[in-house]
Amino acid sequence: MRAVLKLWFGVPLWQRILFALVLGAVAGAFWGPGAESIRWIGDLFVRLIRMLVAPLVFIIIAAGVAAMGDVRRLGGVGVKTIALYVATTFVAVCIGLGVATWLQPGAGVSLDGIVPQAVAEPRPPGEILMSIIPLNPIRALADGETLAVIFFAVLFGAGVLAAGEDGQPVAKVLASASEVLLKIVGFIMETAPFGVFALIAVVIGTKGFEAFVSVLQLGLCVLVGAVLQTLVTHGTLVRVLAWLPLLPFYRGVADAIMVGFSTSSSSATLPVAIRVAEENLGIKPSIASTVLPLGATIGMDGTAMYIAMLTLFATQAFGIDLSMADYLLIAGTTTIVAMGVAPVPSGSLFVLAAVLSSIGVSPEQTALIVGFILPFDRPLDMIRTVPNVTCDLAIATVVARSEKEIDVAEYKSAKDI
Repeated sequence: MRAVLKLWFGVPLWQRILFALVLGAVAGAFWGPGAESIRWIGDLFVRLIRMLVAPLVFIIIAAGVAAMGDVRRLGGVGVKTIALYVATTFVAVCIGLGVATWLQPGAGVSLDGIVPQAVAEPRPPGEILMSIIPLNPIRALADGETLAVIFFAVLFGAGVLAAGEDGQPVAKVLASASEVLLKIVGFIMETAPFGVFALIAVVIGTKGFEAFVSVLQLGLCVLVGAVLQTLVTHGTLVRVLAWLPLLPFYRGVADAIMVGFSTSSSSATLPVAIRVAEENLGIKPSIASTVLPLGATIGMDGTAMYIAMLTLFATQAFGIDLSMADYLLIAGTTTIVAMGVAPVPSGSLFVLAAVLSSIGVSPEQTALIVGFILPFDRPLDMIRTVPNVTCDLAIATVVARSEKEIDVAEYKSAKDI
């Protein structure tokens, strides 16, 4: 038994997760709907991770801000981070529009017999901005209101900085609590192979490989776009802006990619992303703890790309001709609304109405598109979550490099090969 455990833990975690993912797909294909009986294992894994998200976001951001030493650095890091997220989101939208124009996923698609699905009204920008400031920070933590938690954590950390020597005891408590939470993340990640096995088995067992034929062309679009955004756009950020080799980056973020793919949630992947940023990429906690939680909320490259693709899918299915002005309108609207998408499975479908309405697609037509996509959205969501995850880690790497808050030797180390 000891030899088996030694062999198991001797294999890098990302390889164990990948093996579990493949094994889960095979098991689901043979088991069929019976795979539902192990759904609880996957749900338990996701709950374990989600349990940590709100406290981790608060503690690690507050600790990171307090560790900056100078409150003025916070503004510089924030401006760089948000500018990079806006830029990569816009590039993702352009890739989505380009790939969907090329592959024409909606051409010839029949929506006959599709049951319309109600789509929630998008929240007005003013309401979104107002919700960033919590009336009750404790309630925001309990409800998992990420933007509100981030706002209060930044404010709390800045207060610790401004307090100077009097704030140092609090800073030390925050730093210690951050380390404790990251250790807990490490414990939970050891259960990831079992959770991933169950999640994939259920998806394949209930949907089946043949279920993807109806959206094969759209699935191809999402796959091509995700590969381009993950390897080209994010690879360029790391290679050109951070001036670092690419292989250590993609090797180092493999755990986070696997968890993001299997859970379809940027929020659920956040604890893992913070761990790999610090332990594999050598990014200092002051950067990882401020950039990554913000990215889990607004860094939605895969989502932005997907919304752009679905918009063209809808116009092609309904035979709507678009002008260049329409393309520009779609690009601008999608870039804005994608940053307000909840980082949870299928969150993008609930803001699709805002983009489609901007080019004259009726609510009834939007409901038809959502009704067509919803049964197949989970596997597509799994694919598009990957660029969400790599976006966060690439931007964290660039910001850390620009702030000289990255251990380049640790980044380049081959410890995880």
